[in-house]
Amino acid sequence: MQERLSIVIASAFIAATLILGGCKKQEQPAEPVASAPPKVETPATPSAPAAPTEPTPAPAAAAKPAAPPHNYIKELLAPAKLKEHAPETYKVKFETTRGDFTATVTRAWAPIGADRFYNLVKHHYYDNAAFFRVVPGFVVQFGISANPAVSAAWKHTDIKDDPVTQTNKRGAIVFATAGPNTRTTQVFINLKDNGRLDGMGFAPFGVVDGNGMNVVEMMYEGYGDSAGPDQDQVEKQGDPYLKKGWPKLDYIKSASLAEGAASSKP
Repeated sequence: MQERLSIVIASAFIAATLILGGCKKQEQPAEPVASAPPKVETPATPSAPAAPTEPTPAPAAAAKPAAPPHNYIKELLAPAKLKEHAPETYKVKFETTRGDFTATVTRAWAPIGADRFYNLVKHHYYDNAAFFRVVPGFVVQFGISANPAVSAAWKHTDIKDDPVTQTNKRGAIVFATAGPNTRTTQVFINLKDNGRLDGMGFAPFGVVDGNGMNVVEMMYEGYGDSAGPDQDQVEKQGDPYLKKGWPKLDYIKSASLAEGAASSKP
């Protein structure tokens, strides 16, 4: 089913339709040898002192085998196991085709959303994902996995809504939704102050740090809402579908927890 509605910023009602349609869940949105001791020569005569011997070198430590690469895909295919509680605050580093930026998540703002985002980032769900929806002066949206099997695994993993405790200001990071209690993996970043979204149940859980919005605002916006990809097909076909029809889209190369972002409890 193709889910896409156009934006008319002038109308709050139409703005709600835009978010609920464009931000529809599409989560829903697709591996030594020790050296020999030196030889000691026998003295030439009994009166000559013996030549001192050098200490025997210690055996070389055996090299540790290289650890196999972490299989994040396998873990992401079992969403029910990824339910760690996030730290009270943690940072996420985004490396993108437009540059890098970081975001700070505050669990108290929206605990359920912060926990979900923590588990997704920790297991590299967003790696290689496209910024598939960029609406100028409104939002930048991402969160459909580059792997269709992973998208399918997270399709029906809805989490309950958090109360809205923070406003949808410029730089705020928020889960997209298809209606009440339907958040899964899709996220948007506000490109401007969108306070009207507060009353629609969109609960920010983090914010882009410092000058990071300079990077976010460079994401390719030429396709907008009217000519962007179909989210259902992105889920089903993955990256080849996007690269063929929307080659100018920008991507997340990697989204990872910053050093020290450890879970507070299981």
